[in-house]
Amino acid sequence: MRLSRRDALRLGLAAGGGLLLPAGLAACNPNGGGGANVGTQGSAGRLLHSQVPLPAPFRVPLPVPPVLRPRRSDATGDHYRITQQAAKVEVLPGMRTEVWGYNGIFPGPTIESRRGRRTVVTHHNRLDLPVVVHLHGGKTPAEHDGYPTDLIAPVGGWTGGHSTHGMHQGSKEYVYPVDQPAATLWYHDHRMDFTGPQVYMGLAGFHLVRDDEEERLGLPHGERDLPLMICDRAFAADGSFDYPAVDPTLRDTPGTRGDFISGVLGDCILVNGAPWPVLEVTNTRYRFRILNASNARRYRLALDPRPGRGSSFVQVGGDQGLLEQPVAHDRIKIAQAERFDVVVDFSQYTVGDQVTLTNERGRGGTAKIMQFVVARSGSDDSRIPPRLVSLRRLQPSDATVRRDLVFARGGAQAHGMTLWTINGEPFDPNRIDADPTLGAVERWRVRAQNVEHPIHIHLAPFQVASIGGNDPGPYNQGWKDTVNLDNGDYAELLVHFDGFKGKYVFHCHNLEHEDMAMMGNLQVV
Repeated sequence: MRLSRRDALRLGLAAGGGLLLPAGLAACNPNGGGGANVGTQGSAGRLLHSQVPLPAPFRVPLPVPPVLRPRRSDATGDHYRITQQAAKVEVLPGMRTEVWGYNGIFPGPTIESRRGRRTVVTHHNRLDLPVVVHLHGGKTPAEHDGYPTDLIAPVGGWTGGHSTHGMHQGSKEYVYPVDQPAATLWYHDHRMDFTGPQVYMGLAGFHLVRDDEEERLGLPHGERDLPLMICDRAFAADGSFDYPAVDPTLRDTPGTRGDFISGVLGDCILVNGAPWPVLEVTNTRYRFRILNASNARRYRLALDPRPGRGSSFVQVGGDQGLLEQPVAHDRIKIAQAERFDVVVDFSQYTVGDQVTLTNERGRGGTAKIMQFVVARSGSDDSRIPPRLVSLRRLQPSDATVRRDLVFARGGAQAHGMTLWTINGEPFDPNRIDADPTLGAVERWRVRAQNVEHPIHIHLAPFQVASIGGNDPGPYNQGWKDTVNLDNGDYAELLVHFDGFKGKYVFHCHNLEHEDMAMMGNLQVV
């Protein structure tokens, strides 16, 4: 009998002995050890090289994900239907790549919700593997949050490593109250042990929340309000996405080969699913909702050339919505799952200018993201007000509980492989690691060791009180749900457990770390 990691963990913990995991995990490194802690280009992980020639940059127009229309709207809210299915699409020019997409596209369709109006999304699973859907950044009841074992079985049935007991057969209805301010959220797969490869195959999309307060500000809107999903991929010889899974079928044995356990870094940068695309703009302001949807790559974004006057980017929002006031940046450090809502003023350029969005952490092709061409003049009625919204500022004295959490590699092993853990413990769905009270504010001190870790907490937004005992810096303003920590760094987070009771998870958003056990449970009581 082949055990899933979930079953193995349960047996091992029940026995009170050593951790038991599938023997296939030993294949993570043929020399033993399960891979080293490696990094490249400012990110934890190993670079995977494509086996096909990659296209020249700035030849493909930037695609914009379609906005999904509700199947019906009534007094109870807006109702949507999404089918998760495989499809062959053109990612690299002249080649067909199989993606696993929401409605068969990558990125998936964008959902737009109105604050205070319920959104109901029914997901149908026509893939060959179980899936889970998590609304990242959503204030969501536990039963609709996308807990890693709350699986949707394929329509055709499932006989793989996870038991079908308790699975949703073929479809599941996710209900989102949308009781939260305007923000750039995203939805993605969250299947336990296999989040990394399934997101890598394309299961990610935007979910935007809008409200009256945001619309009164006069920020760029309509065709000048664009989501930008940045991620990296590598391609196999047949044009398929190349992912170094121990079990290429993704049915039973989780994990990656060798040093890829530290993270999978691709050599091709995609924006909205297109390689190094180009966007024609007018010499006006544009609002870009930037999401780092990479498995393991971090970016430092800049414009080349910089504008003649002012800063390259004016940040108006972050993970959980608008900031109190705009923040100017000449570069943006963005970790996996973080969002930066920025305005770029192309009136500071001349018609005909070519402006490249670069990645200062990259090398060669990964040092470029996309290009803007200032193609023509345009009228502009947008503005960036000096004050955006009023936010409650949390204080350390608001916290009733303090927790210390160390994200590192160590404390648990399986067949010679050292796992990624939190406080030395690998993820166990049956163990509660924190039990906050509904409505409480807690003070979490989170530390990254071995390599850098982006840390995400479900349900509960937080404010970053400090990084390494110092000011949180320009990239940690407002309410957040993901914090970026360099190796050895620690952050003081003031976490507000508002919304709902129930069981949620917190984890590293390097998806290879998450899949290899760097996740914990919190039970809001």
